[in-house]
Amino acid sequence: MKILFTGASSFTGYWFVKQLAAAGHEVSALFRRQPHEYQDLRAKRVAALADICHPVHGVAFGDDAFVAFIRKAKVDLFCHHAADGTDYRSPDFNVGAAVENNTHRLPLVLDLLKERGCSKVVCTGSVFENDEGAGSGSREAFSPYGLSKVLSWQIFRYHAQLRQISLGKFVIPNPFGPYEEPRFTHYLIKSWFAGTTPVVNTPDYVRDNIHVSLLAKAYTRFVSTLANGTSRINPSGYIESQGAFARRLAIELRDRLGLKCELELKIQTDFSEPLIRINTDVPDRKSLDWTESTAWDELADYYVRLMRTQP
Repeated sequence: MKILFTGASSFTGYWFVKQLAAAGHEVSALFRRQPHEYQDLRAKRVAALADICHPVHGVAFGDDAFVAFIRKAKVDLFCHHAADGTDYRSPDFNVGAAVENNTHRLPLVLDLLKERGCSKVVCTGSVFENDEGAGSGSREAFSPYGLSKVLSWQIFRYHAQLRQISLGKFVIPNPFGPYEEPRFTHYLIKSWFAGTTPVVNTPDYVRDNIHVSLLAKAYTRFVSTLANGTSRINPSGYIESQGAFARRLAIELRDRLGLKCELELKIQTDFSEPLIRINTDVPDRKSLDWTESTAWDELADYYVRLMRTQP
């Protein structure tokens, strides 16, 4: 298929485009910035995608350049992975502005896509939106950012149904793997390379951590077989406490890295987030041709190379 993809500079976006191309799809990836404007990990991901997809730079969803591009493009499927995440951790995150950016001129965009032969759209969601996944409590949004994501989805669904465009929602849990931003997994591994013992302050939270390579395979399967109408998938990985996941990382990477990979699990006192938030659809690893041991090998190899370049 000819696929139009937004958000490819992100961690998951990079992996999704890479896997879509590996599956034989022709991907045009739209980037808001020029290549030289990206820094650090995003710059590396953008550079790595240059020979994998057809990159189109300086284009934001719904702007004049975007509209001009789709007026001429042949598109079978549109994957809207990009989302406004400016200061996404802040309680003052601007929900209204984010929704506007995520859905900018959406009716025109969908009309033009349909004129160009596109009858299917896939949006990316998060398990941290309200009413997604499973878990404790009332499953409210984790943050204003999560709220902006679900409101954007509702607007997409409304306009897609009016135009009889098939719409899929791919809900992401907690991915980890090569080219990830410095978050929990990165913190643990960096500490081990530094010879220090990382501290896990919230070991009791139950989360859904998934290898990004498995997530990308599940995404490609979902995109390639998208049903008519409205559908969704909530792919799941390791459902366990963050303490158990940290121990899993230590066990898998200890021999691969040749490090002690010790941990300190604190007694958790902060329960400001829901205790449990997980996805529910277990990917069929065999049919996806995905091997767990290979994913752990790739993670270890990536961090060995990365830490060699660190000052």
